[in-house]
Amino acid sequence: MNDERILIRRAGALHGEVSIPGAKNSVLKLMAATLLAEGTFTLGNVPDIVDVGIMAELLAAIGVRSERLPGGVLRMVNSGEISPVAPYELVERIRASINVLGPLLGRFGRVSLSMPGGDDFGSRPIDMHVKGLEAMGATFEMRHGVVEARADRLHGADITLEFPSVGATENIVTAAVHAKGTTVLDNAAREPEISDLCNFLVGMGAQIEGIGSSTLVVHGVEPGELRATQHQVVPDRIQAATYMAAVAVSGGEVVLRGARADHMEMLLRRFRDMGLAVTDIGTGLAVWAEGRLRSIDMATLPYPGIATDYKPLVVTMLAVADGVGIVTENLYPGRFRYVEELQRLGADIRADGHHAVVRGVPALSGAPVRAPDIRAGAALVVAGLAADGETSVAGVHHVDRGYDDLVGRLAALGADIRRVPAG
Repeated sequence: MNDERILIRRAGALHGEVSIPGAKNSVLKLMAATLLAEGTFTLGNVPDIVDVGIMAELLAAIGVRSERLPGGVLRMVNSGEISPVAPYELVERIRASINVLGPLLGRFGRVSLSMPGGDDFGSRPIDMHVKGLEAMGATFEMRHGVVEARADRLHGADITLEFPSVGATENIVTAAVHAKGTTVLDNAAREPEISDLCNFLVGMGAQIEGIGSSTLVVHGVEPGELRATQHQVVPDRIQAATYMAAVAVSGGEVVLRGARADHMEMLLRRFRDMGLAVTDIGTGLAVWAEGRLRSIDMATLPYPGIATDYKPLVVTMLAVADGVGIVTENLYPGRFRYVEELQRLGADIRADGHHAVVRGVPALSGAPVRAPDIRAGAALVVAGLAADGETSVAGVHHVDRGYDDLVGRLAALGADIRRVPAG
C-alpha cells in the first residue's frame, strides 16, 4: 500500500492546460466486456491509475491478458481460454469486479464470484443485478461470501429497475448481448459511461437500441458472433470537475483538454451559479474564476443529476464560498465521512444524516488530514489549495486508484504541491 503523503501550500491562481484522462468508471467496465469475444482489443485514452492494474490482474486470472502501451493505450487479448472464476484476493480489492458477472454468465453460462470490495461508503447490494439476471433465466446461490450463478442460455426479458443502478444496468446489458431474443431494460442508468459501454459493445457487433436513454433494447446475437474491436474511452468527468474545483478555490484560468460539457450539464449550471465561468471551446472547456464563490444548495441525483462523486468537491467549494449552502445526499448513506477532515482544515460544516450545512469561511487553514476514499481524497487536495499554511494529505493510495498523476497535473498549473514519503 502506498504510504506517501501529498503536501500542499497555497500558491494563488492556477493557469495553463490540463488533459483529462479516460474515465475510471468506464474503462474498468470496458475491460470486463472483453470477456465477451475472442481476439485482440485496443483501448485508447486509458488512465494510468491503480484500479486499471487491479482489473487487469483480475482478468488475467480469468484468462484475458493485458499490456500497457505508450500514449494511454491498453491492449487486451482474449484467447478463448477462460475460467469463469473470479478469485477473492483480487475481487476484494475492487468493486468494479462485479462487472465480470454479466459477460461471464452470458457467454459461458456460469460464474463463481466473491462479493466485491472497493471503497467503503455504505452498503451497495447486488439485488438488482440478481433480479434482472434471474428474469433472464439465471439461477443464483450465495454461500460463504461467494456468488454462484448458472444459466444454460439466458433469454430475453422485460426488466424494470427499481432504481437506475449503474452496475445493474451494465451487468444486464452485457449478459443480454448473448441472450436468446430481445431484452428491454427500463429505468436504465443513463450515465455517459453506460453509453460508452454500449457503444463499445455495438463496435463488437452487439445490437443495442436506445443508447443514452432510460430504455435500452438489446437484441441478442449468437455466442461467437461478437468480435474484438478498438475504442477510445470517454473522458473522466469526475477528474474534469476536480480541476474545475481547483480553479474555483484558487482563482485563475485553465483549459481542460478533452472535457465534455454534454456529460456535465447540470454540474456546470450549478458551478456557474457559484460564480465559476465555464466555456465550451469544442476541444474541451475553458474555466476561470475571479473573486469569492457564492453559496448554493445542491442535492445528488441519478444522471443527468449531480453525481454523488462530485459532492466532496462541491462541499469543499462551499467551505470557502460566501454564504451558507445545504448539500443533500440522496443516493448513498455514509458519504459525509470526509467532513471531519475538512473541519480539521477550518471548514464550518454540520453534517446530519443525508444533509450537510456548509457555512463558508474566507480561507481554510492547513493541517494534517487523511483521505477516506478516492473522491474525498481529491477534494482534500483541492481544499489544501485554499488553505493558509501547509496541508498534508495521507491515504494517497485512495487517490491513486482514480486519478492519473493529480499532483503532477496540478503542479503544472502552478500549484505548490508535491508527494513525499510518509513520516
